[in-house]
Amino acid sequence: MIVSAFEHPFLSGLLGDEEVTKLMSPQAEIDAMLAFEAALAKAQADEGLIPAEAADQIVNSVTSFTPDIEALREATGRDGVVVPDLVRQLRTAVGGGAALHLHFGVTSQDVIDTALMLRLKTVSSLLQRRLAQLESRLAELDRLFGSRRLMGYTRMQAAIPVTVSDRIRAWQEPLARHRQRLEAFERHGFVLQFGGAAGTLDKLGDKAASVRAALAWALDLSDAPQWQSQRDRLAEFAGILSLITGSLGKFGQDIALLAQAGSEIKLAGGGGSSAMAHKQNPVAAEVLVALARYNAVQLSGMQQAVVHEQERSGAAWTLEWLILPPMVQATGASSRLGVELAANIISLGEDAARGTDDPRNT
Repeated sequence: MIVSAFEHPFLSGLLGDEEVTKLMSPQAEIDAMLAFEAALAKAQADEGLIPAEAADQIVNSVTSFTPDIEALREATGRDGVVVPDLVRQLRTAVGGGAALHLHFGVTSQDVIDTALMLRLKTVSSLLQRRLAQLESRLAELDRLFGSRRLMGYTRMQAAIPVTVSDRIRAWQEPLARHRQRLEAFERHGFVLQFGGAAGTLDKLGDKAASVRAALAWALDLSDAPQWQSQRDRLAEFAGILSLITGSLGKFGQDIALLAQAGSEIKLAGGGGSSAMAHKQNPVAAEVLVALARYNAVQLSGMQQAVVHEQERSGAAWTLEWLILPPMVQATGASSRLGVELAANIISLGEDAARGTDDPRNT
């Protein structure tokens, strides 16, 4: 049985996102960990810490390496992390004296955290593109229907008329701020983790800082001192994810309420009912609300995971593994559905119920 709805055989059609799921997949994680090991070998060879020939052999072996997933599963159950057995397998593939220089001076957390940052950075770029796409679509809707009237509601009660532009502004402006938050986070938040056993990089001596800088550059991550017990960046990123899904949930809730009233919006598509063939349910809008609430609940767990004892916490680290990837998947699904829902708005405002032709066709 597949527990995660994001990857379920049929629920994923509603809640999944193929692009984000691929980026957060086990294969993507392994690829990112291998990229770390290859870049590490090259950086250490450049600083004279390992032989250049050994680095070349490591890089070549990484390129063609295929891990034994079942062995990784069993070893993770024993060791608590996947890296020791991954390195063991990779050393076998490298062979000879070069294998001894693989993974020199680093620890499992360096590999796992850096691999996570590599994938989150790609996810962030994807989310920025989707938010920009949704902003553009909302701007188009404003151009088409912005001057029309809508009934304004306060505390769920009819208040005074507003314009479609007023409502769209409440949807659009937070999305622009979230995109800017992601852009700002990209400048400082996606950082290399590189600390060694207890964060001191003791085996690298006076070459530690230069190797770290070279490794960060090779992986296109920011260079920063080790942060293995400082989890505020990941909590901050999770907060941005929750803000994105929250604002998209507000968009979905408003669309669902407009659809309920039925007089101020026309939507293409919609979900069918097994009992009432005449119904077209605002499924995408409803799912946006559910995903917003889901991420809001998960966010408290990421705040709990900030509490690391001493130099490393196995418990808090494991909690991140349980919470953050599903939050990423939820945000991917939310951004996908937000774009689709906005594209399905045919008409907004007081003329929607009168059967006015879609202005796009005139």
